[in-house]
Amino acid sequence: MTAFRKTFPLIVVIMALLAINSDKACAGDPDMLQDLCVADLTSTTKLNGFPCKNVFFAADFGSLVLSKPGATNNTFGSLVTAANVLGIPGLNTLGVSMARIDYAPGGINAPHIHPRATEMIYVLQGQLDVGFITTANVLIAKRIVQGEVFVFPRGLVHFQKNNGAVPAAVIAGFNSQLPGTQSIATTLFGSSPPVPSDVLAQAFQIGTMQVEQIKAKFAPRK
Repeated sequence: MTAFRKTFPLIVVIMALLAINSDKACAGDPDMLQDLCVADLTSTTKLNGFPCKNVFFAADFGSLVLSKPGATNNTFGSLVTAANVLGIPGLNTLGVSMARIDYAPGGINAPHIHPRATEMIYVLQGQLDVGFITTANVLIAKRIVQGEVFVFPRGLVHFQKNNGAVPAAVIAGFNSQLPGTQSIATTLFGSSPPVPSDVLAQAFQIGTMQVEQIKAKFAPRK
């Protein structure tokens, strides 16, 4: 018993360290097992990531995709330009990616989630009203300005809106090569096949006719 009492604190410390390391391992993409693995985007092999190309070039590791503002003349008045593994194959297995988001005055990056990554944005110009909602339904929100950063935890619903009179833009960083995005409204009202209207009507406490009217706004353009 005495020996156990002496070793017990050490056991607790070891278990705590294992828990911390385990949490880190689950915080983003799996750790890479080699220097690089440039994605072969043409491969039909399915795995958690992309197979590696045998031949690669410097161009696989760079892009100018974020250098120019995106067109914001659309329904939401915003545009997300991604710099992820689909456009930069050299990001495969590295667990990082970026994006640029441009907003017209009044533009919104509507409520959405990233199932595979935490997001951190840096305001290039303008100002934004941003926020995320915890699983306890608590809204964490503030106005951010040029030069400021803000973090959206992984998997939580979040949004950004430009309530200013001039365009705004941010650069976003993610701890995943392919964060994924699910827009709440589009996912629920524009899925294919569609979510049953009676399910949405009951969930939102509205009539089926109202659900159909909302679905019509999110229907794919023909």
